[in-house]
Amino acid sequence: MLTEAGKILQSYAMALLEQAARAETELAALRSNPRGTIVLGMPPSVGVVLTAPLVQNFRAQFPQVSLRVIEGFSGHLLEWLVMGKIDVAVLYNAPRMNNLLAEPILRDELFLLGAKNDPHNLGPGPVDADVMSRLPMILPARPHGLRVVLDHILGSAGIEPNIEVEVDAMPSTLRLVEAGIGYTILSYSSCHNLVAEGRINYWRIRNPPIERELLLATSSQRPTTTVIRALTTLIRDEVRVLRKLGVWEPRPPSPGPEPAADLGRAG
Repeated sequence: MLTEAGKILQSYAMALLEQAARAETELAALRSNPRGTIVLGMPPSVGVVLTAPLVQNFRAQFPQVSLRVIEGFSGHLLEWLVMGKIDVAVLYNAPRMNNLLAEPILRDELFLLGAKNDPHNLGPGPVDADVMSRLPMILPARPHGLRVVLDHILGSAGIEPNIEVEVDAMPSTLRLVEAGIGYTILSYSSCHNLVAEGRINYWRIRNPPIERELLLATSSQRPTTTVIRALTTLIRDEVRVLRKLGVWEPRPPSPGPEPAADLGRAG
C-alpha cells in the first residue's frame, strides 16, 4: 500500500510520463510534417539562377515550412551564419572555421564580359588576363569578395586592371557593360540570359584563369534538422542540373558538320 506521500509522488510521475508521451507524439508529427521558417543566404550571382528552381522544389517537399531567401556578399553571409541569422549559406571562398561546416560544391570560372559589338576588337577569345590592364574595367570596390579574389589573382600575376568605374551592384554593372561603358569580370551564371539574348559577349580568361570556390555551409553550433539536410541536398542537386543545362558554365560549342569532300570539277 502506498502512503499518502507515495500517492502524491505517483500522481506526479504519471503526469510526467503522460507529458513525455505527448511530446514524443508531437515531435513525431513535426518530423513527418515539419513547420516553421528556414533562412537561406546566397550571393546575387548565385541567386539569379538558383533561387527560382530551388524555392519551387523546396515548397513541393515542405509546404508547411516558410523558406526565406536573403542575398548578400559572401563576407556578410558568413557573419550572418555564425551569428545565427541564417541557417544555410551558399558563399564563395569561406575561410576554415571551427564553428563552420562547409563543403565545396563548384569551382566557378569567371569570364570577361563586354558589349555585344566588341568595341575593343577582342575577337572570339580566349583572352589573356593582362588585357584588363588596357580595357576600361567596371569592378566592385573593396572589400567586396569578388574584388578581393581579383586583386589576389591578378596581383600575383603582376597585372593591374584599368579600373574606370567601381560598382558593387551586379545588375547595374551588367547594364553598364551592355551599354558599352566598359568590361567586367563575373561568373557565366550571372549573365547567361544576356548572352542567350545576344545582348553581351563573354570571353574565357587565361594566363592566368580566374576561378573561385563555391561552398555550401551550415553552422556546427546548431543542430542539423531534417529540413536543413533536405535543403542542402536540394541545393547540390540544383547546382548539378544548372551545370548540365549550360546555365552555370557555357557548354562547349557543338562540332559543325563535316566539310564536303572537294571532288573537283568534271572535265
